[in-house]
Amino acid sequence: MRAVGEAARTALTAGAKWIDTAPNYAHGRAHCDLAPVLAEHPTAKVTTKTGFYPDGRHSIAPVNVRAQTEESLAALGRADIVFVHNPERSNHDRQQLHHNLRAAFAVLEEFAQAGRIGGYGVATWAGFTTQAFTVAELIALAGEAAGSANHHLAGVQLPVSLVMAEPIAQALDGAGPLVHARDAGIVTFASAPLHGGELPGLMTPELVNLIQPGSTPHTAAFQLIGACPALDVVLTSTSTLQHWEDARDALAQPIPDARLRTVLDVLSAG
Repeated sequence: MRAVGEAARTALTAGAKWIDTAPNYAHGRAHCDLAPVLAEHPTAKVTTKTGFYPDGRHSIAPVNVRAQTEESLAALGRADIVFVHNPERSNHDRQQLHHNLRAAFAVLEEFAQAGRIGGYGVATWAGFTTQAFTVAELIALAGEAAGSANHHLAGVQLPVSLVMAEPIAQALDGAGPLVHARDAGIVTFASAPLHGGELPGLMTPELVNLIQPGSTPHTAAFQLIGACPALDVVLTSTSTLQHWEDARDALAQPIPDARLRTVLDVLSAG
């Protein structure tokens, strides 16, 4: 795998608009490696996170959110969105989890109101699927943190792929977190579109042909994601310029909605 900085430079030079990172990525080296690349591309947007530490610890306590965000800004120079990273890990009790999120939002709201970050959000793996929170609840918590409806909740990030297909099916029916966030003016981000690189190897030739006849597993996976309604940004790691361009071109050629429904029906039927 190429260095984080080199991979980001490749993607940004080729036209990527967003870079997504976190303090615990690349064994804690990601921010330092990205800093000079972001300086070279001042118009690129960057999202980072607060919650996980390189040693594996997780905390969204206000004191830690504040300290980690300060460290991220010092390293990166800017942040368009700071995501609270997998907040569902902070507590299994729903009421306590919401209390924890509100407190974390309050800290990030201070940064946003001071103009130090563009906004904040939630990057979750299972928070929506386990119903730990909804988009409406996140908006309400942000309003409480801000003390008014004039909050800075700006993004939600969740896994969207053939493996994690529930958000796609919901969006096709005009429901679910992607649609609810988009309707509220919140930017939607899909993480793990290839499920950690495992998805192409799991796709049968029959499935690939159903998605897009004559396609490859990698391309077909992105063509399906590209058809997902209410999705603004698809986050993918890139090892080569060709890899990034292939993903970009596939996303620009989404399959029709009717075929997307057919694929999802086939998958749900087992």
